[in-house]
Amino acid sequence: MVGMQAAGLRLDVNGLDYGILAIYFVLVVAIGLLARRAVATSEDFFLSGRSLPAWVTGLAFISANLGAIEILGMAANGGQYGFSTVHFYWIGAVPAMIFLGLVMMPFYYGSGVHSVPEYLRRRFNIPTHIFNALSFAVAQVLTAGVNLYALSLVIKSLLGWPTSLAIVVSAVFVLAYITLGGLSGAIYNEVLQFFVIMAGLIPLVVVGLVKVGGWGGLKDKVNNGTPLAGHAFSSWKGVGIPWSNPLGDWIGIVFGLGFVLSFGYWTTNFTEVQRALSAKDLSAAQRTPLIGAFPKIFIPFLTIIPGLIAVAIIPHFGTGANNSYNDAIPILIGKFLPNGVLGIALTGLLAAFMAGMAANVSSFNTVFTYDLWRPYVVKDREDGYYLRVGRIITVIGVVIGIGTAFIASGYNNIMNYIQLLFSYFNAPLFATFIIAMYWKRTSPWAGFWGLASGTAAAAVMHFTGYNISYFYPGGHYDASHKTINAQMLNFYGAIAAFVADAVVTVAVTLVTKPKPVAELAGLVHGIPDPNAPDPKDAPKPLWWQSPKLLGFTALGITAVLSVIFL
Repeated sequence: MVGMQAAGLRLDVNGLDYGILAIYFVLVVAIGLLARRAVATSEDFFLSGRSLPAWVTGLAFISANLGAIEILGMAANGGQYGFSTVHFYWIGAVPAMIFLGLVMMPFYYGSGVHSVPEYLRRRFNIPTHIFNALSFAVAQVLTAGVNLYALSLVIKSLLGWPTSLAIVVSAVFVLAYITLGGLSGAIYNEVLQFFVIMAGLIPLVVVGLVKVGGWGGLKDKVNNGTPLAGHAFSSWKGVGIPWSNPLGDWIGIVFGLGFVLSFGYWTTNFTEVQRALSAKDLSAAQRTPLIGAFPKIFIPFLTIIPGLIAVAIIPHFGTGANNSYNDAIPILIGKFLPNGVLGIALTGLLAAFMAGMAANVSSFNTVFTYDLWRPYVVKDREDGYYLRVGRIITVIGVVIGIGTAFIASGYNNIMNYIQLLFSYFNAPLFATFIIAMYWKRTSPWAGFWGLASGTAAAAVMHFTGYNISYFYPGGHYDASHKTINAQMLNFYGAIAAFVADAVVTVAVTLVTKPKPVAELAGLVHGIPDPNAPDPKDAPKPLWWQSPKLLGFTALGITAVLSVIFL
């Protein structure tokens, strides 16, 4: 059994582990080179020529999310908030993924848009489009920094390198296959990465549970004097008002996380939507998030449990001077896994973080090229020019991500940071989107001012919340802010952003001129595009491929598990 060196979480790896890592990186670059052969146009680079089957895009859809945010972030949440973290999956993901597949994808795919900002341009006006494209680009490089920082933690654990050097080296690997193969290179690597990630996490959880005496032993150890005692294994206990659950109250969980942040992320975040838009037809596009929903249901057992195991075996985990909640997975890998299996687990971690950053970068280069450069900077050039721009901006995006990785490194729990970003960028966008889709009266300028006010409201809530005693355990204000419930504050920040956006959108709509109905064809529910193909003429999927069957089956499984772990 390998050990963990006391200083710097250095892992004891040998030639077998490095050999497994080397094989993986050879495969990654090879896939990028093979994908490059299929890149002839900008649409090939940014949307894979819209030719991929549903099972490929479905696995890529979930793998794109299964990056640092999921692996390190949810393990950190498991250590800090306990089993309440399942809310990020069963309330905060699966319902929204099903809504995306059944309701939103027909709007996206049928309209032929390349990106979510492009939809906003067609539905609203140019200022709304530019505002969203810029905010999305900023969000993506900030989120890419999270994944890059997490990737650097693994490199640092492997080699003992300084964080700054590990961040730069990590960026080079991601840059290689995205620049070569575009979205196809990213997606096919994400399919590979999904299976590698599973191969790394499953043995870690199994061995970890055996070491702590199984599920019963884990419960006994966590409930014996740790900060999570009494709340670690109940998802809903203590969510009343006033709250005692480490994650907060039911208002923040249900409305902030389950509605605003969840639907805002899964239905309007182009990092995810881009994978579905690359599918070969509408049926495949709809099935993309629905296929991804099934592994999403069970992934919490592979991410939350390691955080709880870390609490059980490491004194003062997450609150000590020499570790943070982000260290749960690297620590357990070093403590429990033998050489060989250690190499597989490390490869899985690297795959996860590369998948997450690649997803951020590939969506960043699409939005920058299609939504900012081509329509406003250099217009009407040949397609090859925009393909070159896409590759150049990919390099620039990775370089900026290196800088934002140092911002992420300042957070003890990177999931707190990422949910803060979502409250700023995704929550107001969802309010604008959902109103515009179902209310044809919504005016062009309502979109711009709604987004601006929602983003401002999230900022106001974030900075004022630190001075509100309700967000501290027991209502006891802490002037140092160390005990603040950061996730709960993020949930309320999202609610504030959504409400402000919705109110301003409606108010501005009532005093400004709406778009003519003829310009809303295919963009608003109930106003079909007469030039779009008739959905009735599309090939019918086999009964077991029915989007409705897939969606409601996933919901049923989620409901059963929610009751079991109530």
